[in-house]
Amino acid sequence: MSVLRKAFVAAAAMFVATGVSAQEPLKIGMITTLSGPGGYLGQDIRDAFNLAIEMQGGKLGGTPVQVLVEDDALKPGQGKQIADKFMKTEKIKLLTGIVFSNVALAVVPDVLDSDGIYVSPNAGPSTLAGKECNANYYVVSWQNDSLHESAGQNANNLGFKKAFIIAPNYQAGKDALEGFKRTFKGEIVGEVFTRLDQTDFAPEMAQIRAAKPDVVFQFHPGGAGIAFLRQYQQAGLVETVPMVVPSPSMDAVTLQAVGAPALGLNVSAQWNSDFDNAANKAFVAAWKAKYNRPITYYASQGYDTALAIGAALKGTGGKVDDEKAFRAAMLKADFASVRGNRKFGRNQHPIQDWYSLRVEKDEAGLPVIRTKGKISSDVGDFYAKDCKL
Repeated sequence: MSVLRKAFVAAAAMFVATGVSAQEPLKIGMITTLSGPGGYLGQDIRDAFNLAIEMQGGKLGGTPVQVLVEDDALKPGQGKQIADKFMKTEKIKLLTGIVFSNVALAVVPDVLDSDGIYVSPNAGPSTLAGKECNANYYVVSWQNDSLHESAGQNANNLGFKKAFIIAPNYQAGKDALEGFKRTFKGEIVGEVFTRLDQTDFAPEMAQIRAAKPDVVFQFHPGGAGIAFLRQYQQAGLVETVPMVVPSPSMDAVTLQAVGAPALGLNVSAQWNSDFDNAANKAFVAAWKAKYNRPITYYASQGYDTALAIGAALKGTGGKVDDEKAFRAAMLKADFASVRGNRKFGRNQHPIQDWYSLRVEKDEAGLPVIRTKGKISSDVGDFYAKDCKL
């Protein structure tokens, strides 16, 4: 045996003896919003997703993974370009991360048309939930309308009769107002769409005052929500017209930025940091230890998305090429969600519980978001009935 041959055999033996795995990490493509007023939403999704991987020793479901992350900057065209590069250049089949529905509607159909798999940690537009549902498309967070339907029911429970409703003029904003109107039993005394990039809401404040509602429902995620709440307080409306909002309009970052003017705000959500279950306690503790910033709904959804993907990879032995096997494993939802009770519906969107939250003072007199009770249980979405999967 030649010296070279002996060296090769010895190296191979050492490779086997030390248990070194030849498995290449599975690449996951994350397209998300990391810049601009809504940049912290994508940052929280990214960081919580990576936290789940770190807590599993660099793996998801026993499979080594590598997450490639790029910023869509809330630009649909940029999101499309990133997805194209991920799929064609990086040969990535599994993608996630999109925050905003206008970006999702530009990117997701291209991913699905290219036989890719997309798992959403946030955006769940109505147009992809019904007749256009797809076996390779999963939503871990919510269907857009459903969180606003919960706000409408919360408004009913709180006894409000006349509502002024307002949201940005894009798909998620349209879903928001339709969702609220679907469950709210009172009168809509005003309905306004704002620009997606709007930061000055003075005209809208005047319209609210003139309409004389007994409650305002508003959906403005990220920086726009912070601006809206500050101007609502400056307009003197905080003291006279209560507000009912979905979780994207009042997360921990928004609360930190707004402070006392948020006291008394009524929120509906499928998760809160004070949820008393083992999975959530472990997540919140790990987040606090790793990151020196507030924990948001977006973080919880990024974390759950990683766990859902991990459950699917565990069921397929780390493979994504067999889409039917991946789907069978994913739909079992065999993981402990931080929100507690949840499962996938027929359109591969969540069936889950919704809770009433309220901004109150903590023991130190500082504003905090507290869970007050359950709004509804095992709720799916309006469009699932039209899905033929």
